[in-house]
Amino acid sequence: MYKVLIAGCGNMGVSHAKAYHGFKNCEIVGLVSRNEKSRNALNEKLGSSYPGFSNFDEALEQTKPDIVCISTYTETHAEYAIKSMKAGAHVFVEKPLAERVEEAQKVIDTAREYNKKLIVGYILRVHPAWKKFIEIGKTMGSPWVMRLNLNQQSQGYMWDVHKNLMNSCSPIVDCGVHYIDVMCQITGSKPLRVSGIGARLTDEVDANMYNYGQLQVTFDDGSVGWYEAGWGPMMSETAYFVKDIVGPRGSISMIEKGEGISSDIDSHTKTQQLKVHHSKIDKDNNFIRKDELIDTTDEPSHDDLCRMEQETLLHAIEHDDDLTEIQDAAIQSLAVVLAADESFRTERTVTL
Repeated sequence: MYKVLIAGCGNMGVSHAKAYHGFKNCEIVGLVSRNEKSRNALNEKLGSSYPGFSNFDEALEQTKPDIVCISTYTETHAEYAIKSMKAGAHVFVEKPLAERVEEAQKVIDTAREYNKKLIVGYILRVHPAWKKFIEIGKTMGSPWVMRLNLNQQSQGYMWDVHKNLMNSCSPIVDCGVHYIDVMCQITGSKPLRVSGIGARLTDEVDANMYNYGQLQVTFDDGSVGWYEAGWGPMMSETAYFVKDIVGPRGSISMIEKGEGISSDIDSHTKTQQLKVHHSKIDKDNNFIRKDELIDTTDEPSHDDLCRMEQETLLHAIEHDDDLTEIQDAAIQSLAVVLAADESFRTERTVTL
């Protein structure tokens, strides 16, 4: 039986806690959050009475967990992960792994030094439709043009969540790591240069922060990609979900049927359809093959995906899986989005 400490009781923490609450070989031994209200709300959702803590160090000392699941704000990720592994626990930590590349590398070095399993929450890596998207995208040939975005017209509770997240990092840093990781998986190439732009569209965030950003990245095989992310009540619902991979042999796109809602967390991972286009033409320049539509409506929910992430960690613990590639990829994608942030602030292209 694995003793599990849940750190963070917000959106992601709730989903991960639901997974561990349902595992027969796991026992949640504590919930950590800054306020009692979120802990009580999570216990109510789970129909449980797990012990609550406002101080992470006290929770770690008192519960002595085998696994720590970290879904707190970014500024605490590296600190909590390192403390957990030094205390003898394996760790799942939400993305971004840290606020700086050097901190992220220290987390990974600690995992290797203490022989602990460490997985970063790259939820798209367990998503069947996204894995298919990447698999087909690779067949389109090099170089690739990759167009990805996730804008969110946030209101109510989610606008408060986004404002809190922007105390640590911008939208292109927080969400961009997912999509840079996708680009890196498709190209198998090294990112070379990054440019970033951004805009502060509200006075509700710090004067040094921006709630809209876009990055452009160039790879050493000639591939290029852009990623765009904006948060706030002013964001448009039009074209908030663009997922295109284009290569010499054609393209693959994710398509939403009907009206999507950008603030719906399930819509961030659900795809509904993949559209595959083949570029080969005949002597009259007409396409030889019709476009293919692959139905993906029967896919996991957000909670299902979070459960799959925790199953990946448990499998790694029980079977001593090598997590080197996953961890190195987390460093690489973080370096790109932080370079984009630097580019925006310095108004210069950053060479990696």
